[in-house]
Amino acid sequence: MKLGLVGSPGHPDLAPIVTRVAAVAGELGLQLYGDDVVRAVAAEEWPHLDAHLGDLDALLTLGGDGTLLRGAGLAGPHGLPVLGCNLGKLGFLTAGPIDRLEEMLRHLVSGACVEDVRLALEVKAAGQTWYAVNDAVVHKSGAARLLRMRVRIDGDAVGQYSADGIIVSTATGSTAYSLSAGGPILVPSLDAIVAAPICPHTLAIRPIVVGADSTIDIDILSGMVGTLVSVDGEAEVELAGGERVSVRRSPHSLRLLRLQDDNFFSVLRRKLRWGDVRPEEE
Repeated sequence: MKLGLVGSPGHPDLAPIVTRVAAVAGELGLQLYGDDVVRAVAAEEWPHLDAHLGDLDALLTLGGDGTLLRGAGLAGPHGLPVLGCNLGKLGFLTAGPIDRLEEMLRHLVSGACVEDVRLALEVKAAGQTWYAVNDAVVHKSGAARLLRMRVRIDGDAVGQYSADGIIVSTATGSTAYSLSAGGPILVPSLDAIVAAPICPHTLAIRPIVVGADSTIDIDILSGMVGTLVSVDGEAEVELAGGERVSVRRSPHSLRLLRLQDDNFFSVLRRKLRWGDVRPEEE
């Protein structure tokens, strides 16, 4: 099996963790490929994964949710399954913590991991196109001024929004920034897209859930300097007045791997303290 590794830049323990991966890789017959971050701390020279994405069997991310999203941006368009090992604090999307690293790799090789197929988004703006697993966010930087936007769904005008911005998220991303902005929690298997305004200056604008085959267009009416679109917290580009951000289903879904003893609701309880049940009472 050919396995690509994506690492969290600047993580103080990444080098010994990569050494652990290399040790179990020899036992399991894994051929390893690394990104720039992983190759910089590896004890030996590994091929660069960017040149072999089409040949890999899976991708392992070593970091938090941000690292997993970065890896997903590489793996998703190539149809590669992604397994996340959490080195961060929350790790909502990752399959397990660092103390289960060897176990996760053995499950990966034996085919014992559960695969969840997640909707991803295609985001277009300012002549560029991005792949998003969580969300696309139109927002502002600098001065505390409202953005004026016109939102359309499948060409139909929803209305004009005066707000700090808007979040267009997948069901996967519904537990991220969208949740903080008052959006609903969607079960990840649901084929739907959420459009959640950020601090709208009216009581009449609330999050909207639409079908996954809908296209959401956001026209920027303000000519304010510092209007931005961010994709999965990584890619970011400035927008001018009159520009449009267009979001729709990506033709490439994300294949996300997890361990069999985990599921979405157990992660909600453990990571977000969902519900009123103490762990010992479950």
